[in-house]
Amino acid sequence: MHDILNCFSADNLDFFLRIICSIVLGSLIGIERELTNKSAGLRTQIMVCMGACIFTILSIYGFSKAVTLYPLGDPSRVAAQIITGIGFIGAGTVLRQGLTVTGLTTASTLWIVAAIGMACGCGKISIAVISTLFAVAILVLIRIVEIKIIPGNLKHLRKVKISFVCKYSEYEDVYKKLIDIFPEILDYNHKTIDDDGDSIKINAKVFSADKNPVLKIYKQLDDMKNLQYVSVKEIFD
Repeated sequence: MHDILNCFSADNLDFFLRIICSIVLGSLIGIERELTNKSAGLRTQIMVCMGACIFTILSIYGFSKAVTLYPLGDPSRVAAQIITGIGFIGAGTVLRQGLTVTGLTTASTLWIVAAIGMACGCGKISIAVISTLFAVAILVLIRIVEIKIIPGNLKHLRKVKISFVCKYSEYEDVYKKLIDIFPEILDYNHKTIDDDGDSIKINAKVFSADKNPVLKIYKQLDDMKNLQYVSVKEIFD
């Protein structure tokens, strides 16, 4: 019972406030990531920020007795390993397909979220808050600048999956028209979809620089009258 009451001591309440602060600040960046449909979204950002905060608190205050007993010990190594751990998590968000690399911004976001969590754990709340505001501003405002000023930048090409069905006898003509419309096809496959082998389904992944690629591609494929079924979906990495 005494240990439970100690949980609500003034020192522990300070730690709880630091953890709560890390949750709030991590959620601010996480919301931006969630709205842009990124792999590391709201929950991931919160957990990384809170985890970094807790590890930092433990690194500073959890080994005070050990330092007294072993003066040569270095409890800061616990906090230092946060950077290494975040490196492994961030690496999982980076994907490469051909010449295209995605997920670098998400990986760097996890890195800065961990730093914000560490600042909360150290009690440097003002640094954590200002850093969060800067991070959100960079993620939101710089994206707007990139889209408005350099809309044709290769970084902003959208990946789209196209599926359609045509008669097997018309497959060659359909394929030639597809190549004419989309010179660079990332992925392509086809298969028959009935027992007679009379119909064939084609799946392809292409790049589009248009702001509304789905509508644009539907209009492009509208000229191909021999298609029986068409599906166009944008892919978000």
